[in-house]
Amino acid sequence: MSAIYVGIDVSQERLDVALRPSGETWTLPHRPEGLEELIRRLKKLSGLEAIVLEAGGGFVEEVAAALGAEGLPVVVVNPRQVREFARATGKLAKTDALDAQVLAHFAEAVRPKPRPLPDEQTRLLKARVRRRRQLQAMLTAEKNRLRTAPEALRPRIEAHIAWLEEELSELDGDLGAQLRQSPLWREKEQLLLSVPGIGPVVAATLLAELPELGELNRRQIASLVGVAPLNRDSGQRRGQRTTWGGRSGVRCALYMATLVATRHNPVIRAFYHRLREAGKPKRVALVACMRKLLVILNTMLKDGHPWRPPCPSPLT
Repeated sequence: MSAIYVGIDVSQERLDVALRPSGETWTLPHRPEGLEELIRRLKKLSGLEAIVLEAGGGFVEEVAAALGAEGLPVVVVNPRQVREFARATGKLAKTDALDAQVLAHFAEAVRPKPRPLPDEQTRLLKARVRRRRQLQAMLTAEKNRLRTAPEALRPRIEAHIAWLEEELSELDGDLGAQLRQSPLWREKEQLLLSVPGIGPVVAATLLAELPELGELNRRQIASLVGVAPLNRDSGQRRGQRTTWGGRSGVRCALYMATLVATRHNPVIRAFYHRLREAGKPKRVALVACMRKLLVILNTMLKDGHPWRPPCPSPLT
Protein backbone atom coordinates (compact mmCIF):
# COMPACT_ATOMS: atom_id res chain seq x y z
CA MET A 1 0.00 0.00 0.00
CA SER A 2 1.52 3.32 -1.09
CA ALA A 3 1.87 6.14 1.40
CA ILE A 4 -0.40 9.16 1.00
CA TYR A 5 0.70 12.72 1.68
CA VAL A 6 -1.72 15.61 1.99
CA GLY A 7 -1.19 19.35 1.59
CA ILE A 8 -3.83 21.82 2.80
CA ASP A 9 -3.82 25.53 1.98
CA VAL A 10 -6.00 27.36 4.50
CA SER A 11 -7.66 30.66 3.65
CA GLN A 12 -10.50 32.57 5.24
CA GLU A 13 -13.13 31.25 2.82
CA ARG A 14 -11.97 27.78 1.79
CA LEU A 15 -9.71 24.79 2.29
CA ASP A 16 -7.73 23.65 -0.76
CA VAL A 17 -6.56 20.05 -0.41
CA ALA A 18 -4.11 18.12 -2.58
CA LEU A 19 -2.98 14.49 -2.35
CA ARG A 20 0.27 12.86 -3.42
CA PRO A 21 1.08 10.76 -5.31
CA SER A 22 -2.40 10.50 -6.83
CA GLY A 23 -2.67 14.22 -7.65
CA GLU A 24 -6.28 14.30 -6.42
CA THR A 25 -7.53 17.72 -5.25
CA TRP A 26 -10.54 18.93 -3.24
CA THR A 27 -11.94 22.30 -2.34
CA LEU A 28 -14.09 22.65 0.77
CA PRO A 29 -15.64 25.69 2.43
CA HIS A 30 -13.80 26.94 5.50
CA ARG A 31 -16.79 26.50 7.77
CA PRO A 32 -17.60 23.95 10.50
CA GLU A 33 -19.37 21.66 8.03
CA GLY A 34 -16.44 21.91 5.60
CA LEU A 35 -13.97 21.02 8.36
CA GLU A 36 -16.10 18.04 9.37
CA GLU A 37 -16.18 16.85 5.75
CA LEU A 38 -12.39 17.25 5.54
CA ILE A 39 -11.86 15.12 8.64
CA ARG A 40 -14.27 12.47 7.36
CA ARG A 41 -12.46 12.20 4.02
CA LEU A 42 -9.01 12.13 5.58
CA LYS A 43 -9.98 9.36 7.99
CA LYS A 44 -11.05 7.20 5.05
CA LEU A 45 -7.60 7.40 3.42
CA SER A 46 -5.52 4.24 3.78
CA GLY A 47 -1.78 4.76 4.23
CA LEU A 48 -2.02 8.39 5.32
CA GLU A 49 1.50 9.45 6.36
CA ALA A 50 1.39 13.22 6.87
CA ILE A 51 -0.87 16.25 6.49
CA VAL A 52 1.14 19.42 5.93
CA LEU A 53 -0.03 23.01 6.49
CA GLU A 54 1.90 26.27 6.34
CA ALA A 55 2.23 28.24 9.56
CA GLY A 56 0.24 31.43 9.13
CA GLY A 57 -1.92 32.67 11.97
CA GLY A 58 -5.20 31.77 13.61
CA PHE A 59 -6.94 30.08 10.66
CA VAL A 60 -4.15 27.51 10.28
CA GLU A 61 -3.92 26.90 14.03
CA GLU A 62 -7.68 26.26 14.18
CA VAL A 63 -7.57 23.67 11.37
CA ALA A 64 -4.40 22.01 12.69
CA ALA A 65 -5.91 21.73 16.17
CA ALA A 66 -9.12 20.18 14.79
CA LEU A 67 -7.18 17.60 12.76
CA GLY A 68 -4.79 16.85 15.62
CA ALA A 69 -7.70 16.30 18.01
CA GLU A 70 -8.88 13.51 15.69
CA GLY A 71 -5.50 11.78 15.85
CA LEU A 72 -4.48 12.70 12.30
CA PRO A 73 -0.73 13.16 11.54
CA VAL A 74 -0.58 16.96 11.19
CA VAL A 75 2.62 18.92 10.58
CA VAL A 76 2.77 22.74 10.51
CA VAL A 77 5.84 23.86 8.55
CA ASN A 78 7.74 27.09 7.92
CA PRO A 79 6.28 28.99 4.91
CA ARG A 80 9.71 30.15 3.75
CA GLN A 81 10.95 26.57 3.59
CA VAL A 82 7.94 25.58 1.44
CA ARG A 83 8.36 28.60 -0.84
CA GLU A 84 12.02 27.79 -1.45
CA PHE A 85 11.04 24.18 -2.17
CA ALA A 86 8.49 25.43 -4.72
CA ARG A 87 11.13 27.56 -6.48
CA ALA A 88 13.56 24.64 -6.49
CA THR A 89 10.97 22.47 -8.24
CA GLY A 90 10.10 25.18 -10.78
CA LYS A 91 6.74 26.19 -9.26
CA LEU A 92 6.90 29.96 -9.54
CA ALA A 93 3.17 30.70 -9.84
CA LYS A 94 1.19 31.01 -6.62
CA THR A 95 -2.51 30.31 -6.05
CA ASP A 96 -4.31 28.57 -3.21
CA ALA A 97 -4.77 25.39 -5.26
CA LEU A 98 -1.12 25.40 -6.39
CA ASP A 99 0.03 26.02 -2.82
CA ALA A 100 -1.87 22.92 -1.67
CA GLN A 101 -0.16 20.86 -4.38
CA VAL A 102 3.26 22.23 -3.40
CA LEU A 103 2.57 21.37 0.25
CA ALA A 104 1.63 17.81 -0.69
CA HIS A 105 4.77 17.49 -2.85
CA PHE A 106 6.85 18.94 0.00
CA ALA A 107 5.36 16.37 2.40
CA GLU A 108 6.18 13.52 0.01
CA ALA A 109 9.74 14.67 -0.71
CA VAL A 110 10.86 15.99 2.68
CA ARG A 111 8.64 13.83 4.93
CA PRO A 112 8.58 16.18 7.95
CA LYS A 113 7.97 14.41 11.22
CA PRO A 114 4.70 15.14 13.03
CA ARG A 115 5.25 16.94 16.34
CA PRO A 116 2.86 17.30 19.27
CA LEU A 117 0.51 20.22 18.70
CA PRO A 118 0.01 22.80 21.46
CA ASP A 119 -3.06 22.36 23.63
CA GLU A 120 -5.79 24.99 23.96
CA GLN A 121 -4.16 26.78 26.90
CA THR A 122 -0.80 26.96 25.12
CA ARG A 123 -2.48 28.35 22.00
CA LEU A 124 -4.22 30.97 24.14
CA LEU A 125 -0.94 31.92 25.82
CA LYS A 126 0.74 32.24 22.42
CA ALA A 127 -2.14 34.37 21.11
CA ARG A 128 -1.87 36.70 24.13
CA VAL A 129 1.88 37.08 23.66
CA ARG A 130 1.34 37.81 19.98
CA ARG A 131 -1.38 40.35 20.82
CA ARG A 132 0.92 42.05 23.30
CA ARG A 133 3.53 42.42 20.60
CA GLN A 134 0.94 44.02 18.32
CA LEU A 135 -0.19 46.46 21.01
CA GLN A 136 3.40 47.41 21.79
CA ALA A 137 4.07 48.09 18.10
CA MET A 138 0.96 50.29 17.85
CA LEU A 139 1.89 52.15 21.02
CA THR A 140 5.41 52.87 19.74
CA ALA A 141 4.01 54.06 16.39
CA GLU A 142 1.49 56.40 18.05
CA LYS A 143 4.14 57.91 20.34
CA ASN A 144 6.33 58.58 17.31
CA ARG A 145 3.41 60.23 15.49
CA LEU A 146 2.65 62.40 18.50
CA ARG A 147 6.01 64.15 18.18
CA THR A 148 5.21 65.64 14.77
CA ALA A 149 1.40 65.73 14.82
CA PRO A 150 -0.40 69.08 14.46
CA GLU A 151 -1.75 70.52 17.69
CA ALA A 152 -5.37 69.85 16.62
CA LEU A 153 -4.72 66.08 16.30
CA ARG A 154 -2.71 65.57 19.48
CA PRO A 155 -5.65 65.05 21.89
CA ARG A 156 -6.95 62.12 19.83
CA ILE A 157 -3.51 60.55 19.55
CA GLU A 158 -2.98 61.00 23.29
CA ALA A 159 -6.36 59.37 23.97
CA HIS A 160 -5.38 56.43 21.78
CA ILE A 161 -2.04 56.13 23.57
CA ALA A 162 -3.82 56.06 26.93
CA TRP A 163 -6.18 53.35 25.67
CA LEU A 164 -3.29 51.25 24.33
CA GLU A 165 -1.41 51.55 27.62
CA GLU A 166 -4.50 50.43 29.52
CA GLU A 167 -4.98 47.47 27.15
CA LEU A 168 -1.32 46.55 27.54
CA SER A 169 -1.60 46.64 31.32
CA GLU A 170 -4.72 44.45 31.31
CA LEU A 171 -3.13 41.99 28.92
CA ASP A 172 -0.05 41.72 31.15
CA GLY A 173 -2.39 40.90 34.02
CA ASP A 174 -4.09 38.20 31.94
CA LEU A 175 -0.73 36.71 30.98
CA GLY A 176 0.42 36.57 34.59
CA ALA A 177 -2.86 35.05 35.76
CA GLN A 178 -2.73 32.36 33.08
CA LEU A 179 0.85 31.41 33.93
CA ARG A 180 -0.03 31.18 37.63
CA GLN A 181 -2.91 28.79 36.88
CA SER A 182 -0.53 26.08 35.64
CA PRO A 183 1.90 24.57 38.19
CA LEU A 184 4.32 23.60 35.39
CA TRP A 185 4.28 27.05 33.80
CA ARG A 186 4.56 28.70 37.22
CA GLU A 187 7.63 26.62 38.05
CA LYS A 188 9.29 27.33 34.70
CA GLU A 189 8.49 31.03 34.95
CA GLN A 190 10.14 31.25 38.37
CA LEU A 191 13.26 29.54 37.02
CA LEU A 192 13.43 31.98 34.10
CA LEU A 193 12.79 35.05 36.25
CA SER A 194 15.67 34.11 38.53
CA VAL A 195 18.12 35.00 35.71
CA PRO A 196 19.25 38.66 35.63
CA GLY A 197 17.98 40.11 32.36
CA ILE A 198 14.84 37.98 32.08
CA GLY A 199 11.59 39.82 32.87
CA PRO A 200 7.93 38.70 32.88
CA VAL A 201 7.35 39.52 29.19
CA VAL A 202 10.43 37.62 28.01
CA ALA A 203 9.54 34.68 30.26
CA ALA A 204 5.99 34.53 28.87
CA THR A 205 7.33 34.75 25.30
CA LEU A 206 9.73 31.87 25.86
CA LEU A 207 7.04 29.70 27.47
CA ALA A 208 4.52 30.43 24.72
CA GLU A 209 6.68 30.40 21.60
CA LEU A 210 9.57 28.13 22.59
CA PRO A 211 8.01 25.10 24.35
CA GLU A 212 11.08 23.06 23.33
CA LEU A 213 13.21 25.04 25.83
CA GLY A 214 14.71 22.52 28.25
CA GLU A 215 13.96 19.58 25.95
CA LEU A 216 16.73 19.95 23.33
CA ASN A 217 20.50 20.12 23.48
CA ARG A 218 22.35 23.42 23.18
CA ARG A 219 23.02 23.16 19.44
CA GLN A 220 19.43 22.22 18.61
CA ILE A 221 17.88 25.02 20.69
CA ALA A 222 20.26 27.63 19.23
CA SER A 223 19.44 26.50 15.69
CA LEU A 224 15.70 26.49 16.41
CA VAL A 225 15.76 30.11 17.62
CA GLY A 226 18.10 31.23 14.84
CA VAL A 227 21.20 32.25 16.82
CA ALA A 228 23.45 29.38 15.73
CA PRO A 229 26.26 30.44 13.34
CA LEU A 230 25.99 28.72 9.95
CA ASN A 231 28.98 27.98 7.71
CA ARG A 232 29.25 29.60 4.27
CA ASP A 233 32.17 27.65 2.80
CA SER A 234 32.81 26.55 -0.78
CA GLY A 235 35.93 24.67 -1.88
CA GLN A 236 38.90 26.40 -0.31
CA ARG A 237 36.90 29.55 0.39
CA ARG A 238 35.92 30.07 4.01
CA GLY A 239 33.08 32.54 4.27
CA GLN A 240 31.96 34.43 7.34
CA ARG A 241 29.55 32.43 9.49
CA THR A 242 26.14 34.04 9.89
CA THR A 243 22.86 33.31 11.66
CA TRP A 244 19.76 32.58 9.62
CA GLY A 245 16.10 31.64 10.09
CA GLY A 246 14.60 30.71 13.42
CA ARG A 247 11.69 32.11 15.40
CA SER A 248 11.70 35.86 15.05
CA GLY A 249 9.42 36.58 18.02
CA VAL A 250 11.63 34.60 20.38
CA ARG A 251 14.76 36.12 18.91
CA CYS A 252 13.48 39.68 19.42
CA ALA A 253 12.59 38.97 23.05
CA LEU A 254 15.95 37.30 23.63
CA TYR A 255 17.75 40.28 22.09
CA MET A 256 16.13 42.72 24.51
CA ALA A 257 16.90 40.39 27.43
CA THR A 258 20.52 40.16 26.30
CA LEU A 259 20.89 43.95 26.17
CA VAL A 260 19.85 44.08 29.82
CA ALA A 261 22.01 41.06 30.69
CA THR A 262 25.15 42.68 29.26
CA ARG A 263 24.76 45.29 32.00
CA HIS A 264 23.30 43.37 34.94
CA ASN A 265 24.10 39.68 34.48
CA PRO A 266 27.69 39.02 35.65
CA VAL A 267 28.21 35.99 33.37
CA ILE A 268 26.87 37.63 30.20
CA ARG A 269 28.50 40.97 31.01
CA ALA A 270 31.94 39.36 31.40
CA PHE A 271 31.46 37.31 28.23
CA TYR A 272 30.39 40.37 26.24
CA HIS A 273 33.35 42.49 27.36
CA ARG A 274 35.75 39.63 26.65
CA LEU A 275 34.46 39.39 23.08
CA ARG A 276 34.62 43.16 22.54
CA GLU A 277 38.18 43.30 23.89
CA ALA A 278 39.09 40.52 21.46
CA GLY A 279 37.98 42.79 18.60
CA LYS A 280 34.56 41.32 17.87
CA PRO A 281 32.04 43.80 16.44
CA LYS A 282 29.21 44.80 18.76
CA ARG A 283 26.58 42.94 16.74
CA VAL A 284 28.61 39.72 16.65
CA ALA A 285 29.25 39.94 20.39
CA LEU A 286 25.54 40.49 21.11
CA VAL A 287 24.48 37.47 19.04
CA ALA A 288 27.07 35.33 20.81
CA CYS A 289 25.68 36.57 24.15
CA MET A 290 22.13 35.77 23.00
CA ARG A 291 23.25 32.22 22.23
CA LYS A 292 25.03 31.88 25.59
CA LEU A 293 22.02 33.22 27.51
CA LEU A 294 19.71 30.84 25.62
CA VAL A 295 21.93 27.86 26.41
CA ILE A 296 21.97 28.85 30.09
CA LEU A 297 18.15 29.04 30.15
CA ASN A 298 17.87 25.73 28.32
CA THR A 299 20.15 24.01 30.83
CA MET A 300 18.32 25.51 33.81
CA LEU A 301 14.92 24.27 32.63
CA LYS A 302 16.37 20.88 31.74
CA ASP A 303 17.92 20.44 35.20
CA GLY A 304 15.22 22.29 37.14
CA HIS A 305 17.76 24.51 38.92
CA PRO A 306 17.39 28.28 39.41
CA TRP A 307 20.05 30.82 38.49
CA ARG A 308 23.23 30.50 40.50
CA PRO A 309 25.45 33.58 40.45
CA PRO A 310 29.14 32.81 39.88
CA CYS A 311 31.32 32.63 42.95
CA PRO A 312 33.73 35.55 43.24
CA SER A 313 37.36 34.73 42.57
CA PRO A 314 39.39 34.27 45.78
CA LEU A 315 41.72 37.09 46.64
CA THR A 316 45.37 36.34 46.03
